Amino acid sequence: MIGEHRGACRARWRVEVRGVVQGVGFRPFVYRLATELGLAGWVNNSPRGATIEIEGDRRLLDEFLIRLHGERPPSCVLKRMDSTPLPTRGESSFAIRSSDEDGPKSAAILPDLATCADCLREIFDPKDRRYRYAFTNCTNCGPRFSILESLPYDRARTTMKGFIQCAACRGEYDDPTDRRFHAQPNACSRCGPQLQWWDSNGAVRAEGDDALHLAAVALRDGQIVAAKGLGGFHLWVDARNQEAVMRLRRRKRREAKPFGLMALDLSTIQSYSHVSEAEERLLSTSAAPLVLSRRRSDAPLAASVAPGNPYLASMLPYTPMHHLLLAELGFPIVATSGNCSDEPICIDENEARTRLSDIADGFLVHNRPIVRPVDDSVVRMVCGEEMVLRGARGYAPSSLAVAEPLPSLLALGAHQKNAIALACGTQIVVGQHLGDLDTRLARELFARVVDDLTQMYELTPQAVVCDLHPDYYSTRHAEKGTCPIVHVQHHHAHVRACTMEHGLTGPVLGVAWDGTGYGEDGTIWGGEFLRVEGDGCERVGRLRAFHLPGGERAIREPRRTAVGLLYEMVGDALFARRQLAPLDDFSASEREVLRGMLRASVNSPRTTSAGRLFDAVASLLDLRHRADFEGQAAMELEFAALDDKDESSYPFSLDASGVIDWEPMVATILDEIERGESVGVMAARFHATMAEFIVAQARQIGESVVVLAGGCFQNARLLTTTVERLRAAEYNVYWPQRIPPNDGGIALGQIAAAAALIRRRE
Repeated sequence: MIGEHRGACRARWRVEVRGVVQGVGFRPFVYRLATELGLAGWVNNSPRGATIEIEGDRRLLDEFLIRLHGERPPSCVLKRMDSTPLPTRGESSFAIRSSDEDGPKSAAILPDLATCADCLREIFDPKDRRYRYAFTNCTNCGPRFSILESLPYDRARTTMKGFIQCAACRGEYDDPTDRRFHAQPNACSRCGPQLQWWDSNGAVRAEGDDALHLAAVALRDGQIVAAKGLGGFHLWVDARNQEAVMRLRRRKRREAKPFGLMALDLSTIQSYSHVSEAEERLLSTSAAPLVLSRRRSDAPLAASVAPGNPYLASMLPYTPMHHLLLAELGFPIVATSGNCSDEPICIDENEARTRLSDIADGFLVHNRPIVRPVDDSVVRMVCGEEMVLRGARGYAPSSLAVAEPLPSLLALGAHQKNAIALACGTQIVVGQHLGDLDTRLARELFARVVDDLTQMYELTPQAVVCDLHPDYYSTRHAEKGTCPIVHVQHHHAHVRACTMEHGLTGPVLGVAWDGTGYGEDGTIWGGEFLRVEGDGCERVGRLRAFHLPGGERAIREPRRTAVGLLYEMVGDALFARRQLAPLDDFSASEREVLRGMLRASVNSPRTTSAGRLFDAVASLLDLRHRADFEGQAAMELEFAALDDKDESSYPFSLDASGVIDWEPMVATILDEIERGESVGVMAARFHATMAEFIVAQARQIGESVVVLAGGCFQNARLLTTTVERLRAAEYNVYWPQRIPPNDGGIALGQIAAAAALIRRRE
């Protein structure tokens, strides 16, 4: 009984809990644990996390804290617990109190979670009152970040506030012993959100389960369906139907970039992909991301789902709506972002009716508002570890705890694969993937998300942190404001993001390899070796520079990059040669224009980029001369090496100043092309040589810790080979895992670099 343990052994503690404790069933868990142990007091949500006042026998209080850690709910993450003794009050019961709204906001926001097993059983049970209800959820699953308007996380601060719970739902919501206690999106078919089916003109044709049925009929008929989901719209189509998938590509203006897939269960995914045990675990987590796995040669899918790509990105259903639809269909679907290429995803049905009208044949919509777009996350397994390539639904916002309070900072990230971050007390919050900032709609979304996240945490930044590149939209946005600005060089931020993720404090050799980034000397960097320590960053090595004829056009035309590379080697004599794949891809008049540009160094900036070196070699090997999306040529070079076991490397040189000369490697590749060597062997040797570049530089620089960062390390062949060779040489090596190695991790690195600089100044 509560109140039995009194006297000298009785104590009262105030426990401030930080971490992911809101929207995960933490308060009812605390209530049940305290009641079981006969302890008194209360628990509530606070702007910083959760607060517990607990009173009783000291031995039982100790047990309470131990079990609080060991038995916490599955989605709960306890990052910090601070206990303070208080005078005893002689209370005799334990209560769950209303949320505390006072004080600075720093509570970790839980990402949206996939449907749990308990809810899944209910929606397929004809005897359950939530049978076939498409918005079933509980404390352990359902929307969080996508419906949250402000902290702390309570129903009145979500888009569910407009749905008044029926008596049965309210009873669950108010019962601390029920798994739906304070499940903020709790509802049923009587009181909650509803589905509708709209035809291509926006006319309502069906509601509820009938709407879902008509969506299934449309998909069987080869039509394209725009569907409002958890964090925005998807475009769906039958993944087996080649003509339908090609029609989606034409309408969406997405020529070759792979589509994501959604399948009912693991066995369906295994019918078209080789899924490892680790990939199975990733697919089955509450984050339910898109997971890359190796395509089966006999995959019963349309070839245009992922043309020329040996990998497929698949996910399992993560809402009841998805489960119900796929169970009715019996086949996998393409589930790609509901947008035109280069635009943000739609989150509102009326907006979708306007923006997606030229793509979709019908619309499956619902009336639960979405506060902010949250795309699907993308992950892959590399070196036995999970690597997040796109941090969004299920992963974002992510929160990193730090030991010492940070300056209040807002980091605006890069121009491509943008995600922002902020420093708030002893945590860094990294927002969701926003995409490239090339279009008006993307820039408007970026500005809204900046306001959204800073207002949610009531953050007044001490400084705004941005990239050094003057033409990035994120940089220009920072310069429009009145807040002090800290510029952080792009590759410095890449390395800092990885050191922050892994808690590295000592000196490291950072290898920052990507496409392009604005260097401190005004040139284009991308193949950098940086010594990072304290608040300092020193460029200690790089790849030999070469020209990019046509500037930014070279990003989409690897043949241009290859010509610039070869011109660096042999100069004007290049244009007298024949039977060079990249050069032969140009007409005679185009070659003369290129020759003039390179001779005069007009519109031909120099770069040290490793990513562009990958592009150039892909063109030399006649794999790809024009890219439909950034990184396509480098991906195809990786794929060419996929099954080749050759681990030998090409010659290269490294001088005392840290410059790696790739010319001996490229000259040998040209000789092998003339001799008719296989493309797979040359691609494999190229990857091995790039790894050897890093090992050689590490030996010359002398740091024992090596950090690999930047978009090039999304390449599994490059990363795996580099890690293996560095470890064989007895280096400690780290790479991004939960934070993307690409520009999606830049904002975290900007926070880390700016915080170190500000601390030194102070």
